[in-house]
Amino acid sequence: MTETTGSTTDSVPEWEQRFRAPRVSLPDWAEDAPDRALFVSNATGTYELYSWDRATGEQRQVTDRPNGTTDGVLTPDGEAIWWFDDTDGDEFGVWMRRPFHRGEGDGEAAKDEPAAPGLDASYPAGLAIGRDGTAVVGRSTDEDGTTVHIVRPGAAPVEIYRHRESAGVGDLSHDGTLIALEHTEHGDAMHSALRVVRPDGSTVAELDDTESGTKELGLAVLGFAPVAGDTRLLVGHQRRGRWEPMIWDPVAGTETDLAIELPGDVGAEWYPDGSALLIEHGFEARSELWRYGPAAGDGTLVRVETPTGSVSGATARPDGTVEYLWSSAAEPPVVRSTTGAVVLDPPGAKAPGSVPVEDVWVDGPGGRVHALVQRPAAPAEGPFPTVFEIHGGPTWHDSDAFASGPAAWVDHGYAVVRVNYRGSTGYGRAWTDALKHRVGLIELEDIAAVREWAVKSGLADPAKLVLAGGSWGGYLTLLGIGTQPGDWALGLAAVPVADYVTAYHDEMEALKAMDRTLLGGTPEEVPERFEASSPLTYVDAVRAPVYISAGVNDPRCPIRQVENYVDRLKDRDAVHEVYRYDAGHGSLVVEERIKQVRLELGFAARHLGTPGGGSEQAVAHPGGGSEQAVAHPGRATA
Repeated sequence: MTETTGSTTDSVPEWEQRFRAPRVSLPDWAEDAPDRALFVSNATGTYELYSWDRATGEQRQVTDRPNGTTDGVLTPDGEAIWWFDDTDGDEFGVWMRRPFHRGEGDGEAAKDEPAAPGLDASYPAGLAIGRDGTAVVGRSTDEDGTTVHIVRPGAAPVEIYRHRESAGVGDLSHDGTLIALEHTEHGDAMHSALRVVRPDGSTVAELDDTESGTKELGLAVLGFAPVAGDTRLLVGHQRRGRWEPMIWDPVAGTETDLAIELPGDVGAEWYPDGSALLIEHGFEARSELWRYGPAAGDGTLVRVETPTGSVSGATARPDGTVEYLWSSAAEPPVVRSTTGAVVLDPPGAKAPGSVPVEDVWVDGPGGRVHALVQRPAAPAEGPFPTVFEIHGGPTWHDSDAFASGPAAWVDHGYAVVRVNYRGSTGYGRAWTDALKHRVGLIELEDIAAVREWAVKSGLADPAKLVLAGGSWGGYLTLLGIGTQPGDWALGLAAVPVADYVTAYHDEMEALKAMDRTLLGGTPEEVPERFEASSPLTYVDAVRAPVYISAGVNDPRCPIRQVENYVDRLKDRDAVHEVYRYDAGHGSLVVEERIKQVRLELGFAARHLGTPGGGSEQAVAHPGGGSEQAVAHPGRATA
């Protein structure tokens, strides 16, 4: 593996060292060739795919693109790698294929080639690859909705599924005779139903909890049993108010309740021989692992020892060991094994640690709100300038996991508060589903309750409160500084929804379906809800200086709706800066990420009188704001 670009010497601030330190994802391994693995790393300064022959120790860089690559899948025999090829982060592209052992100088015969010739570019909607080379490819486009195709070597793709609503490929059975699909044909994009079909598209069985006595219950495909002739499918369900697994046999028509009595959400995957389940349990922003077996519904739980913190992925190996990616807010991520060994240790300088998180529970209008707080290291004393770093999703949650962005703010003397507002996962189905129709406004009620606690407790300086976030967090930032203008001294919004109506019309089809679910219809059907939830509605009330960054190729929070919001700021000479960069919904280029954090730190320093992140300045322009030059990550130095 090539070492990371950029210095990690003592002359470089610790916050930059955290971003530049080489990182690796949890390696994924080929089912029938477990010594062949695929992982993601930023070793070259851009996040790319790498192959790893565990038998020889050889690692090779698989992809090399200006804006990075993270989506890749190994074939079951480990002979080939499928990777998704989009354009500058726009998420619209085709699957490419290359031999596992292809290296430099292997010649034209070994070059990357289209993995599914005959399928036009699309947004990906799931992929499953069979042992005979057959692939099940899910696609999503604005024109066709979701389609699923069977792609056999040397044959034209055959469509086996089509629907306007969002859907995706879940898994393919061990013998390739059953395909599990997740779909939202009922129109609720937050709660999928399941359908198992044959390769010709004919239906074997359906499982739909939205039709049960209690509506709005979701299902998720967790994987077919990894054993020949075994038709059991591991399924996630919400029948008891949270995510937990069960076993469904679509051929036999049986359901086996596992009744794993752990609080919080429970996920699972099969051990390689199908004899047990590896349980990933998430509760109150931390996670742990368990072994449950035998996997017939009458097993017992045995703890798989991991440190306190967050497991971001885990896999059981054929020898019975478990490998997992672990971190905490204070300790950087590492891929560990239950043998005690570090599984994959990239070369180069290690990331400096940060401060641990404190748990805070605050009474909010919809129940107790969980927040994670980081304070500057002693001997600093509050009240501190405080950044409310709001997570995206919205169906996601902040956890006790390592994050370089919040750590950078702590290094500069800020406290950081992260709020798991209603809509967040990990606190039960009712908490996640609570934000419907009053979208954005409900989340901000919870954030406001935590803000009040932060000020009253002496943690936060009320004159130096920053509302910040990316994606949905960026949306809540712009909505918050408009609907709560007296509460925030500064707004920092990355890749945000800024004009909800225009965003709806420009975004990818799967997100349109999600917005229809959240708001109860289209902008034409429920205009009052879109208006109430759109930051653009409140832009004239914004008093805080606002910094916005946006990817010009972003299909999730498209650039046109950001420009509409920025134009309104310009019209009223509002204090603002906007930075546009040549990528999609965020950047996979390390130096670009560092630049964006440096710009945010500098913006805060200029307007709050706090320590800054560097000398990079924005260029003033008419309208009371400033513009940053457009950077092309990986091609030019900004």
